[in-house]
Amino acid sequence: MPTPPSPERRRYRGVIFGSGGIARSAHLPAFLEGPGVRERVEIVGLVDGARDVEPADGIRLLERQDQVAELGPVDFIDICTPTASHVPLTLWGLERGYHVLCEKPVALTRSEAVREGAIGHWHLAELSVHRLLADPGARAEGGETPWRVTRDEGRGGVLVDHGTHLVYQALDVAGLPRAVSAWMGRLRHHRYEVEDTASVLLEYPDRLVTMFFTWAARSRENLVRFIGERGTIAWVGGELRLDADGRSERIDYSAQLDKASYQRWFAGLFATFVTAMDSGAADPYLQDIQRVAAVLEVAYQAAERGVRLPIPDGA
Repeated sequence: MPTPPSPERRRYRGVIFGSGGIARSAHLPAFLEGPGVRERVEIVGLVDGARDVEPADGIRLLERQDQVAELGPVDFIDICTPTASHVPLTLWGLERGYHVLCEKPVALTRSEAVREGAIGHWHLAELSVHRLLADPGARAEGGETPWRVTRDEGRGGVLVDHGTHLVYQALDVAGLPRAVSAWMGRLRHHRYEVEDTASVLLEYPDRLVTMFFTWAARSRENLVRFIGERGTIAWVGGELRLDADGRSERIDYSAQLDKASYQRWFAGLFATFVTAMDSGAADPYLQDIQRVAAVLEVAYQAAERGVRLPIPDGA
């Protein structure tokens, strides 16, 4: 008996909130051109109340979030706004029955390499990001203060902006730590309202994760290194390095880290988002958000009080 044809897959209607650099250069192109995404998604609105917002071809530009109701049925919203608005907009969307995609990408490839046991049981991880200053964003063209360095919109400094990515990665590999210690301050950019440098220590029963993030460096550098009983796996700049059991491997990912590649990254992420909307499976993503938020909250408290703090039960 022949297999009956599968029903046509649903096409989802979405609205993007915010029209800054990440929305224009990565999110919107990924929605419009990404394989497996463009066939399943239609962007019907762009919400941004700033002055002189450039229109997007064929997409209605809205000044206020309440105007989304004028677009007819909407399935999801994609939040590309400053950090301070993420939670209010997320709750606003969920209260109206929308699926919510919120800006803050997660890197997984190095975590998977560690899981494979290439270096045996790992006991020390070092993660650091060096930048000369905070990303000025779209406002730099008008001479305005970048939202990332303000308390009201950024909600924190380099730990929130860069550290969140690597906290996700550390928790994906090691789970929640039992305790957190931290130091934060302004070493170079004293006009910033938030920290330009942060040092965070995640403690585990048999492992230690050290994190260092700064906007006060003299050059741009990235480092992720896991040290295990049989060797080391490291991400240095744009190169993935494995040194274990007397052998060495090097893979150059520099081209994939260029901002021109962001569209491809987001296309893959959005394809996963479409699959999640198809299935309605949201719990794993919500648990990730909760765990990372717990670590960030405790890190800021530990730095402010100058003490080592445990992660609360139930985080």
